[in-house]
Amino acid sequence: MNFAPIRFALPNAEAAAPPPPAPARVREAAGMNGLADEEAGWTRLSAQGSSANLRDLTPMSQERMQRLAEFLWQSNLLANRLIEIPLAYLLAEGVKLTCQNEKHQKLLTEFWTDPINDWPEKLYPRARDLAILGEQIYRAFENEHSGAVRFGYVDPRLVGSIVLDPDNPEQPIGVLTKRDSRGKYKKYRVIVLGPDEELFSRRTAEIRAGFTDGDVFLFQVNKLATGSRGRSDMLGQMDWLDGYDEFLFGELDRTRYLRSHVCDIEITNGTKEEIEARAKTQKPFEPNSVYIHNGGEKMDFKQPKLEGVDMSETARLFRNHVLAGGTIPEHWFGGGGDVNRAAAAEMGDPTFKLMTARQTQLKQMLEKLGRYVLARQPGAVPDWASPDWTVTVEFPELVSKDITKFAAALREVAATCSLLVDRGLLTEERAVGMVSNVAARFGAEFDAKAELAAAIAERKARKAEQDTGDAFTTPGMPGRRLPQGQPQPGAPAPAPAGDDDA
Repeated sequence: MNFAPIRFALPNAEAAAPPPPAPARVREAAGMNGLADEEAGWTRLSAQGSSANLRDLTPMSQERMQRLAEFLWQSNLLANRLIEIPLAYLLAEGVKLTCQNEKHQKLLTEFWTDPINDWPEKLYPRARDLAILGEQIYRAFENEHSGAVRFGYVDPRLVGSIVLDPDNPEQPIGVLTKRDSRGKYKKYRVIVLGPDEELFSRRTAEIRAGFTDGDVFLFQVNKLATGSRGRSDMLGQMDWLDGYDEFLFGELDRTRYLRSHVCDIEITNGTKEEIEARAKTQKPFEPNSVYIHNGGEKMDFKQPKLEGVDMSETARLFRNHVLAGGTIPEHWFGGGGDVNRAAAAEMGDPTFKLMTARQTQLKQMLEKLGRYVLARQPGAVPDWASPDWTVTVEFPELVSKDITKFAAALREVAATCSLLVDRGLLTEERAVGMVSNVAARFGAEFDAKAELAAAIAERKARKAEQDTGDAFTTPGMPGRRLPQGQPQPGAPAPAPAGDDDA
C-alpha cells in the first residue's frame, strides 16, 4: 500500500491513432488543478517546481489515502479500534455549547439542536471522518431575516485543492472542488471571523472575492503549518495494518493446512491400469466409515509436517508496532503482556495527553462555529473579550479521576498554609492560591484573589450577625440592648473567681 506514483505504458507510436485537433480553449484543462483565468495571482505550494511541494501528498496520493483509510476502518479490526477508542473517550457522553449571556445561550441551543444541523447526532460521525480523512468542510447557510445559521457538508473527497494566502501560506483562503462530468467546479471562500480588508492584503482580498459559490469552514488535522491538505490519523500505519491482516490470514491458512490429511493407499503388485481404475472409483472416506480390503492393499493417513512454530510473539510485535503509532497501550487491545494494574495506569498518560490534544482541536472548531452563529445575528457587534460573547464547549471527562490522593494533598496543603499564615510567613492570598492549585486537580477551579475577598466579606458578615445574636434587651427598658456579659442595672455584681467553694 505504498503511495508510489502510478505509471501508464504508452502504446506503440506506429499503431497510435492520429491526435485529435486541439480544442479552441486549452486553458481550462491546463495545469494540475485545471483552473480558469480568474485564479491567476496565486500558486499552489505543491505545484511542480515549488520548493515546498513535499509538504503535501500529490492529488492522486491524497485521494488514494482517503479511500484506503475508509477501507481499513471498515475491514481491519485494529484500524477500526485506532479510530473508535479515542472517539469514545472524547464524545461518548455528548457535548454542548454554553455562554453566560442568556440570549446568546438561547441562540446557541437553537443552532445546536436545529433539525438540519442536529449536532448531537452528527458530531460523532463528523469527528470520525476528521480522523479518517484528515479534513472537514462545512458550508454555511444563513437566513437573511432571522440570522439563523445552518451548516451543510462538503465531502473532503471532492476537494481538488486548497488555496493558501500568497502573503501568508499558513492561512487557507479558499477551497476548489474537483471538476464534475460537465467540467464544472465550485469555489468556496474559507470563513475567517473578521472583515477581509482588515485581515488580508489587497491582493489576497481580491483573490477571495472571486470565490463566489459559498462560504465554508475548513478544519484540518495532521498537516504541516504551510501544508494545504490534512492527512488521516492512519496514514503512517496503513502498510502495517494491511501487513498485520495478511499475517493473520496466513496463520489462518497454515492452521487449516495443519488440520488437513490425505489417505495413502498402496496396492501391492498392482498394474498401471489397475491403479488408474482404482483412482477413478475411490471416493473420500466419510467420518466413521468402514473400509475392508485384502492383504494386497495398505492404507495410511498422512498429515503435513510444516514444522510450525508459535507465532504469537511475532503477531504481538506487529500489533504493538501499529498500536504504538496510534499511542494505544497494548492492554487496551486485549494483550496483557507483563503489565500490572499500577503500570497500566501509568501507561495510559501519553494516550490521554494525545486525546486531550484532539479534544482541544474539536473544542476550538466548535467554539469557532458558535462565535460565527452569534456574529451573524442582525445588528450584532461582537466583543470576543467579553464573557457575554465567550462561547465554551463542555466535553465529558476523558477518564474518571481518583480524587482520594488529591483530597489528602489538599488537606496537607491547607494545614501547612494555615500554619504559615498564622506565623506571618505567607500572605492569605498566596495561601488561597496554593489551595486553588490543588483543588483544580479534581475540577474545583476558582480565582484565588476573588475567593479570598469573598471569604473575608463573608467572615465579617457572619461575625456581625453573631454579635447581634449575642445581645439582649433589658426587661423594663425597651429599645436598650446590652452586650452579653455586661451587668444589668440594679443586678448584683458577679461573685469573684474562686468563691464557688465558699
